[in-house]
Amino acid sequence: MGSLINLGKKYSLSPNLVVREIEGEVIIIPLTSGVGDMEEALFTLNPTGLAIWQRLDGKKSVREIIQELVNEYDASREEIEEDVVGLLEELYQRKLIVEEEG
Repeated sequence: MGSLINLGKKYSLSPNLVVREIEGEVIIIPLTSGVGDMEEALFTLNPTGLAIWQRLDGKKSVREIIQELVNEYDASREEIEEDVVGLLEELYQRKLIVEEEG
């Protein structure tokens, strides 16, 4: 089965969430009708996940984000691509990110 994430597409953060940093950890809380949805699991990001999350501005393609991370981190392109796509698939399935049009 293919990936849900297209490397040429751009993604941005869903407007239906709240992000908080608590003790150095970033916590994402999905919202339902303006209220934190505690039935949905809270989602936390490690430092690598945060580096990806901060680049999801709807202006850069996944491929561009991967290239930025390759330039920034001491890891292979394959490892970084696997990490980025894996996180984005999970975020997309949880409706924490949305695909930009065009």
